[in-house]
Amino acid sequence: KKMLTRRLLTRLQSSIVSGLRCVTRFSTSVQTADIGITNGTIVNSDRKFVGNVYIKDGQIVSVVDKSDDAICLSSRKGITNPCASDWPAKRMIDAEHKMVMPGGLDPHTHLQLPFMGTCAIDDFEYGSRAALCGGTTCHIDFVIPAKDQSLLDAYHTWRSWADTHTHMDYAFHGGITHWDESVHKDMGILVNEYGVTSFKLFLAYEGLFMLNDRDIIAVMKRAKELGAMVLCHAENGYLITDAQQRIFEEFGIAGPEGHQLSRPPEFEAEATHRAMVIANYVNTPLYVVHVQSVDAARMIQLARQKGYNVFGENVAACFADGSQLWNTEFDTAAGYVMSPPIAVDARHNQQEMINMIASGTISTIGTDNCTFTTEQKKRLGFDDFRKIPNGVNGIEDRMSV
Repeated sequence: KKMLTRRLLTRLQSSIVSGLRCVTRFSTSVQTADIGITNGTIVNSDRKFVGNVYIKDGQIVSVVDKSDDAICLSSRKGITNPCASDWPAKRMIDAEHKMVMPGGLDPHTHLQLPFMGTCAIDDFEYGSRAALCGGTTCHIDFVIPAKDQSLLDAYHTWRSWADTHTHMDYAFHGGITHWDESVHKDMGILVNEYGVTSFKLFLAYEGLFMLNDRDIIAVMKRAKELGAMVLCHAENGYLITDAQQRIFEEFGIAGPEGHQLSRPPEFEAEATHRAMVIANYVNTPLYVVHVQSVDAARMIQLARQKGYNVFGENVAACFADGSQLWNTEFDTAAGYVMSPPIAVDARHNQQEMINMIASGTISTIGTDNCTFTTEQKKRLGFDDFRKIPNGVNGIEDRMSV
């Protein structure tokens, strides 16, 4: 009976320690922590329980389970001190009736992005502040060069924006907006010298960011050589351009509803399938960003069942109400413009996406935070939905969503 209890305690300790990412040092002597968070509901991936967390030198050194078992879980495997006393701490925070959990990581943001004739209003200072207020402690932004800009130069530009203004940890994905030998070389430099391990390509935004299939194959092959992950924005850019022209010029629709009409779920699903087929052919992993439609999610589900090495990402805005794009007030409708568009049938889409997350088809939830003011959207796109800057918020709200 004692042996069984010891095994259970060891297993419990391992799961909680891994969830809170404790450090690998522990002393049985009484020490003083810098911060003690007491009486909070500690939330890990496996369970939640009432307890205390003690932090020293910026790292978790002890987690005390205050439930009936009263187990102190240290950061070293095999050490459990039943009914251990609490640590003294220089600063105590009473977290009763509050949840205590590891800080969130937003894998998809666009702070200070120059885009569609303007610039995203959230820079690295305000965007990082908002993230921290919402419980996100690290984010991954995108270096997206202009067509005539080198990938390496763009990286240094983004670093100059971020390093002097951010309040939190961050990393970068590289963006591939054209393909030639200089990009091939710069990808290697970013991986080997600057620690960039992922690159995004676009199947949408014809004439701006979009790559053709031949270039997509080349990017994926280069990423495979470097051991880097390929991310993709999956929408059929050629079909979107044609649909936008028809809706605006032939049908006379200029409002934000035209954005949704010109980007049906089938366009996202087709591009998602095409990107997965190419990645599977090259034999390299693929991460599909901001999966918005159930059609596209089902493509990923089917591919994963076949053994494709593909991952899907939702964004917080996926759970908003896309029918607002049909709101008669331009300011309200334009605020919902992003790509791929938010689904009109919100209730059905949300439940299906929740099921996809629960089943593992969707692996992560980001935000695609790329915010523009009402004035920016109105000034540029009031008479033409094709010119409304695409992007919504979410960096502060993701954890609560």
